[in-house]
Amino acid sequence: MNWYDRVILPWMIDIACGLPMVQSKRQSLVPLARGSVLEIGMGTGRNLPFYDRSRLTQLVGVDPALQMHSLAKRRSQQAGLSVELMGLSAEKLPVSDDSFDTVVCTYTLCSIPDPAAALHEVRRVLKPGGQFLFCEHGRAPDASVARWQDRLQPWWISLAGGCHLDRDVPLLLRDAGLHAQVQQGYVPGPRPLTYHYWGQAHKTA
Repeated sequence: MNWYDRVILPWMIDIACGLPMVQSKRQSLVPLARGSVLEIGMGTGRNLPFYDRSRLTQLVGVDPALQMHSLAKRRSQQAGLSVELMGLSAEKLPVSDDSFDTVVCTYTLCSIPDPAAALHEVRRVLKPGGQFLFCEHGRAPDASVARWQDRLQPWWISLAGGCHLDRDVPLLLRDAGLHAQVQQGYVPGPRPLTYHYWGQAHKTA
C-alpha cells in the first residue's frame, strides 16, 4: 500500500462520505437495522451514529481497509455501540449460513472487487425473513451521463480507492437472488458521481 492509500485516502473518503446529501441517505436507512446486524464496508464508521441501539442485539463490521478501523472504533465509542470489526472483504465471509437478521451496505459495492460474490454472501448469511439495507451510487440511466462515467472511470478508480462509477446495482441484486425494492435518482453534486440506488432487499425463494 502506498503513502496516498495509507494516509490521504482514508480522510478523503471520510470527508466525501460525510457530505450532507450522503448523510441524509444514511439517516433514513440505517435506523431500520434490527437484531443481529452485519455491516459490509464499515469504513470509517459513518453509519454508526444512525443505528438504533434499542433494536440491535449484535453488530459486526467487515472492511479490508485496516487504516480506517481506528476512526470506526472512535465513532463506535461515541455512539455507545459495541462493534466486532473484521479486516476482510465481503466476497468470502467466515460466518455460518442464516446468521444475521440485517445486512447493511452503504457506498461499498462500488469498490468491492467482486460485488457479485459479495452479494451472494449477503444472501447466504441472511436469516429467512432477514433484510438487506443498501444505498449505493452507480451507473446513471442517462446516456450522456453514462458516457462521462466511462470517460472518468480509468482516472477515478485509482484516486478513489477502487471505486467504480458505473455498476448496475439493480442487476447485481437481481443476479444474486435478492428481491429489492429500489428507489433511485440523482442527489446534489456532479451527475457522473451522484446517481443513487437505495432501499431494502430480501431473499428470493
